[in-house]
Amino acid sequence: MASNLCTKHFLGAPSSSDGPARLGSLQSPRMLPSPSLQLHPRRSQPRRLEIQAAGSTYGTYFRVTTFGESHGGGVGCVIDGCPPRLPLSEADMQVDLDRRRPGQSRITTPRKETDTCKIASGIADGLTTGSPIKVEVPNTDQRGNDYSEMSQAYRPSHADATYDFKYGVRSVQGGGRSSARETIGRVAAGAVAKKILKQYAGTEILAYVSQVHNVVLPENLVDHDTVTLDQIESNIVRCPNPEYAEKMIGAIDAVRVKGDSVGGIVTCIVRNVPRGLGSPVFDKLEAELAKAALSLPATKGFEFGSGFAGSFMTGSEHNDEFYMDEHGRVRTKTNRSGGIQGGISNGETINMRIAFKPTSTISRKQNTVTRDKHDTELIARGRHDPCVVPRAVPMVEAVVALVLVDQLMAQYAQCMLFPINPTLQEPLELPQDEQAQIPL
Repeated sequence: MASNLCTKHFLGAPSSSDGPARLGSLQSPRMLPSPSLQLHPRRSQPRRLEIQAAGSTYGTYFRVTTFGESHGGGVGCVIDGCPPRLPLSEADMQVDLDRRRPGQSRITTPRKETDTCKIASGIADGLTTGSPIKVEVPNTDQRGNDYSEMSQAYRPSHADATYDFKYGVRSVQGGGRSSARETIGRVAAGAVAKKILKQYAGTEILAYVSQVHNVVLPENLVDHDTVTLDQIESNIVRCPNPEYAEKMIGAIDAVRVKGDSVGGIVTCIVRNVPRGLGSPVFDKLEAELAKAALSLPATKGFEFGSGFAGSFMTGSEHNDEFYMDEHGRVRTKTNRSGGIQGGISNGETINMRIAFKPTSTISRKQNTVTRDKHDTELIARGRHDPCVVPRAVPMVEAVVALVLVDQLMAQYAQCMLFPINPTLQEPLELPQDEQAQIPL
C-alpha cells in the first residue's frame, strides 16, 4: 500500500541536484558547514511491536497456552518447555480428562462428550522431544440453539455482560472462552505436569470435595497422609468419606430437580513437595497457587494452611514449632503454614481450599437486561452442572501441577547449577532407586 511522507532536509544537509535528501540521510561530517558539529549516520531500525495473547497462557519454563471455545470445532492446549525423553501418550492425559468430562453422573451436566484427546506434535517413539506438544479435543455434542435467548439477554452473575463490556463482541453459544470446556486444555497439560512431578520428585497431588452447600466434611475425617485417589473416586461427588458423600449427593439432587444450583469447596493436598519452590516477594508460591486456582471458572475464594481461621489465633497458638526427625531432617510439629513459609515450600504437605460459587446458569426465572439495554426476564436453557465441584476436582489438581512443575524448573535453573550446600539444602530429585519404582 502506497504512503506519502513529507520529507525535510536535516539542518546543515543541502539538497542534492536530484531533489530533497532521502528521509534519514545525512551528508558526511566533512561536508557539513560547521566543523564543530559531528553527526554520525545511524541506520534506522524498524520498530518491533509485539502483542501477546492476553490471558490464555500460564508458566515461564513449563508454558501452557489453551485454545478453543465451548461450541467451536474443539479445544486443547499447546505445552512448551516440556523436558525431552519423558514417556508420554494420550492415555496419560485421558485418565484425568475422563474425570473432568461432562455426562458422567446425574449430578453433572448431561452434555455427552467423550473428550478423547489426540497429541498432534512433540512426541516421537513414545517420548517427548522437547518441542511444543499440541493436544486437541474435538467438540461433538454442541447445541447452539439452546442459547438463542442468551444471545439477547445476559445471564445473571455470568461472564456474558463483562465479555461484551470488554470486547464489544462475544461467542454466545456455550459461553465461548468463559465456558468450563476451556479447562480441558489445562487438565491435559496438568496430567503431563503431574507425571513429571511424580517421576522426578515423587510429588503427589490429590484433590477432593470437602463441602457442598451446607454439608461440610469435618477436617479430622480425612487423613492427608494416607488418603488415596481410589477413596476419592469411589463415589460420584468425589468425597473420600462415604457418609458425607451421600449427604452431598442429596444436597445436589435437592436443587437439581428445582432447576437451581449450589456451590462448594475443593480441598487440595500436595505430598512430597521438594523444599525451596517459590520465590520471595511477588512470586511467592502461595501467590502463584492462588492465581492459578482463582483463574478456574466459578472460583470465589482461596486459602491455604490455617487460612482465615488463623486470624483468630495468637502467635504462640499458630506457630509451627521445628524439630529434628529420625532421619535428621528439619520438620514442623504442626502444619498451620500449609507447607509454605515466606513464599517458599518447606517440605511439609501443602494444603489449600478453593471455594466455588453456585453455577450461574439455572433454569429458574430471573430478572436481567438485554444487550440493547431493556429490562427483561430470563429462563436459561442448555445443559449445566447443578454443582461444579465434583468435576472441578481434576481441574484444581491440574492447575496446582502446572504451578509446581514451573516452580520446580525455576528452582533447578537458579539454585541447582552448582553443587548444593548439603548442610542446608536437599536435592530436588528422587534417588535413582526410588525413581525406578515409579510406574511409567
